[in-house]
Amino acid sequence: MSAEDTVVENRTVEELVAGFRPSPELERCLADLERRVDPAVEDRLRADYVKFLDGAWPEPIFTPRRPPGAAPGCVWPDIRVNAAIGDFNRMALQQFGACSRLLKEGDGAPLAVRANYGVGISSAWFGCPVQLMPEEINTLPTSVPLDDRARMDALAERGVPDVTAGYSARVFAMGHIFRSLLAGYPRLRRYVCVYHPDIQSPIDTAELVWGSDILLAFYEEPERAHRLLDVLTETYIVAVRRWSAIHPFAADGIHAHWNFMHKGNIALRTDSGMNLSPDMYAEFIQPYEQRCLDACGGGINHFCGRGDHFIALMTQARGLHGIAMSQPHLNDMETIFRHTVDRGIPLLGFSFDAARAARAAGRDLRGLVLVHAKA
Repeated sequence: MSAEDTVVENRTVEELVAGFRPSPELERCLADLERRVDPAVEDRLRADYVKFLDGAWPEPIFTPRRPPGAAPGCVWPDIRVNAAIGDFNRMALQQFGACSRLLKEGDGAPLAVRANYGVGISSAWFGCPVQLMPEEINTLPTSVPLDDRARMDALAERGVPDVTAGYSARVFAMGHIFRSLLAGYPRLRRYVCVYHPDIQSPIDTAELVWGSDILLAFYEEPERAHRLLDVLTETYIVAVRRWSAIHPFAADGIHAHWNFMHKGNIALRTDSGMNLSPDMYAEFIQPYEQRCLDACGGGINHFCGRGDHFIALMTQARGLHGIAMSQPHLNDMETIFRHTVDRGIPLLGFSFDAARAARAAGRDLRGLVLVHAKA
């Protein structure tokens, strides 16, 4: 990765928004999407989600579907990640293009878009460089850790940074641009959710900022780690509130995120938790995520990899309304089920094959597992 790949943004949110003009291609595609959205279908789909989230779905597994819709009336371009990072029109085309595919294929995921700028959003607040990935792999930017204890102390001392400066100016500008674009299309404004960007969680941002040495610091320098986590938690809360000033939380408390709907306002990411013992989770993750859930109106939690060793602690959280996990084959799923569906906590965006295997083994999923049907 060369220095030329580092993303630098010196303009403010206001300057970026003022310089945006929707392209004819984007306007043509949005008009096409507006025409194809069927209010009756979207209202029924949301009602099904509400029933599922209320624990009233009558089947063991919830597999939302739309009827296959009309084919697009125009050509939707295939937008690659690096192009979208650098151009607001292309970011909009990429995100709304995903909605177009859902309607065409009859997928039951909600219509939803986000300012899709990668995991580096939160670490960039604290000075970590954001670097584009090689064009050929077509994936989101990565973040380069500071890996400097003196800088960790300086960050903790300085307190909450400006969450709309630098790289994040693009993120918040895109939030304003989504709002202005949707204003001209009544159906899209009603049915497309703009969900919050990927601002990770206190623990994941801590690892991004500090680097992998933070895993040793939890044992060797716990006070320093706690000081950093405290600032990261307050910054997360400030960022969510700034975002919700652009896209307010839904009045009924139900939001879209990724490819499903959930109760609550935020989606925490706890991928770093798989590296820590339950005792470390209880000390360095649980209290900070609880502060986020309390301050932001609750939400869901996601983890990749193994989480069966901390799932009992994670699901104790007040305001936790769902778990979105990946890689069930790395987990003792009976432990996961016992601390989620058996306690009324839904599993969201779950593996089709894992759900089918659990049912075949006679496991009662209690109507609280959401999967998307395979094509």
